[in-house]
Amino acid sequence: MKAFIKVMKALSDPNRVKIVKLLQHKRLCVCELQCALGISQPTVSKHLKILEEAGLVSFKKDGLWVNYHLADGGESAYAASLLGNLKHWLNDEPEIVVLVKKVPQLNRFEICVKN
Repeated sequence: MKAFIKVMKALSDPNRVKIVKLLQHKRLCVCELQCALGISQPTVSKHLKILEEAGLVSFKKDGLWVNYHLADGGESAYAASLLGNLKHWLNDEPEIVVLVKKVPQLNRFEICVKN
């Protein structure tokens, strides 16, 4: 039951759900997520850690970059099931529509140069 509760708690925060919805479209780094969501870097990192611990998000280092992506669900059947369903849920939600429209413009090189 602990694994189930961990996944459910991870998805109980609106910003974490938004991160999952963004990662459905593209692998993103922290600065890109920060730009899309309009929240601080430490807050994004904290959310990603919670999602990672629940088996919803994974990352891969690429030189200086850390690219986050949705997990394959191998660590948790609960995470796999919810990730599969979330692909179809909330797509018409106004906040999600606005975020998804930002995805093509998220460019880490431009974002990091500004910061």
